[in-house]
Amino acid sequence: SKLLNFGKKKEEVANEESEYVDHPPLVLFGSLPDPVVTQLTLELKKQGIKVSGWLPAKRFTELPVLEEGYYVAGVNPFLSRTATTLMRRRKCKLIGAPFPIGPDGTRAWIEKICSVFGITPKGLDEREAQIWESLEDYIKLIRGKSVFFMGDNLLEVSLARFLVRCGMTVPEIGIPYMDKRYQDAELKLLEKTCKEMGVPLPRIVEKPDNYNQVQRIYDLKPDLVITGMAHANPLEARGINTKWSVEFTFAQIHGFTNARDILELVTRPLRRNNSLKDLGWDKLVKEEAKI
Repeated sequence: SKLLNFGKKKEEVANEESEYVDHPPLVLFGSLPDPVVTQLTLELKKQGIKVSGWLPAKRFTELPVLEEGYYVAGVNPFLSRTATTLMRRRKCKLIGAPFPIGPDGTRAWIEKICSVFGITPKGLDEREAQIWESLEDYIKLIRGKSVFFMGDNLLEVSLARFLVRCGMTVPEIGIPYMDKRYQDAELKLLEKTCKEMGVPLPRIVEKPDNYNQVQRIYDLKPDLVITGMAHANPLEARGINTKWSVEFTFAQIHGFTNARDILELVTRPLRRNNSLKDLGWDKLVKEEAKI
């Protein structure tokens, strides 16, 4: 019976291997929660792409081998130094793709990895369309509204690109540091998205001066400001809706299914204010402010 079991296991392994296309090893880098790691690995498996490992791995024993010529792809915009180290020290080949944030970014990320391995992606049109359809209840709350990024966590370009696709306008993207080579694909996708949606390309400000930014916010009066915690309360006190940027750092925002979580965060201040209006509390707050 032991021999039978052994034979079965070998057979299972062979079947599993046959689901994949023959391609060079691929290692993904970026720290993500386990469910998201599983989701992205399965999305690539659907295209016949095998992920040889994740960096960092959940357990030390699962750390992937990194040899010269291995392909690597990042999942977060703030990993440019990791990307440089993998290319210079380990002689890995970096796949320069947009980041898998939002259905549009996830699709572009998968397509780029497929194109590098000479694979024709299948079923992505339907997958993306299905996700957009499921997000419509949130999108109708923000369509036509504007969002201003003060710049705090380097996710700004990816989030702005996704929100432009949702029908928002972005007058300015503040960003603490911009590595144009590592974010090149993301910047191109932002440009393409703005063109397709018929909105102006956001002004990108690296290492912004917050004082000047606040003046611009007063002039522009955006519907929402995504900012660090330090500026949230002063802006709220002046009647400007804000969302803490740190919440996007810790939320599950990668992959097709987590796009809903991004919109849940973005629309929360707007939904809260609508609820306050329904209760008549907005008048009360304004009167107290006068006192």
